[in-house]
Amino acid sequence: MLENIENPLALATVTWLSPEQGGRRSGPPSAPVYASTTTFRTGDAVESEPGWPATDPRTVSVLLQRVDSTPQTTEVAKVGFLAPDLARPYLHEGAELVILEGPKQVAHAVITEVLIEDEQA
Repeated sequence: MLENIENPLALATVTWLSPEQGGRRSGPPSAPVYASTTTFRTGDAVESEPGWPATDPRTVSVLLQRVDSTPQTTEVAKVGFLAPDLARPYLHEGAELVILEGPKQVAHAVITEVLIEDEQA
């Protein structure tokens, strides 16, 4: 089990959907780092297609690590991606993510800060 995101790309406010809203029956995940898939809400035409967000070709694997130790319905989390180069074009303050488990949306997140990387130096 992954315990820490070593090079997060951003911080975000994550809001977990209740089971009544279609979210996780067990509530927010309790693992130190949660891995799933996500897509960015951009207003593109693909978002009006049947099956969206599960059918979005921009879907990428995401890692979330809560900043506080206790799971909450709304929490601040570090955000990482298994393929960061695929996520970077959509990553900016205010960017909205739809967090998925399979085809089902379980949370949404808003990027509050993009963290500077020192790769280019």
